[in-house]
Amino acid sequence: MANQYKSKVIFNGDVLIDLTADTITAADLAKGKTAHDKSGAPITGTNTYDSNTSNDTAAASEILATKTAHARGTALTGTMPNNGAVTGTISTVSGEYTVPQGYHDGSGKVSISSTEQAKIIATNIRQGVTILGVEGTMSGQEDVNAQSRTVTPTASAQTITPETGYNYLTQVTVNAIPYSESDNSAGGVTVTIG
Repeated sequence: MANQYKSKVIFNGDVLIDLTADTITAADLAKGKTAHDKSGAPITGTNTYDSNTSNDTAAASEILATKTAHARGTALTGTMPNNGAVTGTISTVSGEYTVPQGYHDGSGKVSISSTEQAKIIATNIRQGVTILGVEGTMSGQEDVNAQSRTVTPTASAQTITPETGYNYLTQVTVNAIPYSESDNSAGGVTVTIG
């Protein structure tokens, strides 16, 4: 008998087993697993692939740089930057920090710059206002030097502002326009305004 293995079994006209159309080979079968080929001979698998990657969706840009993986039956080398611990600061009220594309190890932080943090203190914030958890205590009267001024109208426009050393005006008193009458040599009255 030339062939020692049975690859097809027929009993009473019914085909019970038929391996003759099978296409399995040792390279198709997972390493260490056993089966039978189309001749009925036992085979032991040699395939070391551990998964079917045909439906994988990973792209090289989604894999950490220099790391390798497989997807859709193809070996991929990652290109995603490894940014490690990314840190940044914000120093203006509308400031933003743009997080760089890539992998972050989770220990990075973004904060308000230390210079700006030092300014966010209760005495710099108006009473009744809370900024970033700091409740203000400033009444608005701290270090204030107010001035009261008295001015006399002139024929020209005047801008009244606090003098040097003062922060603001508490009041401005405008004197009456000077008015006087005196007899003149022509027998009339001279009126002087201003």
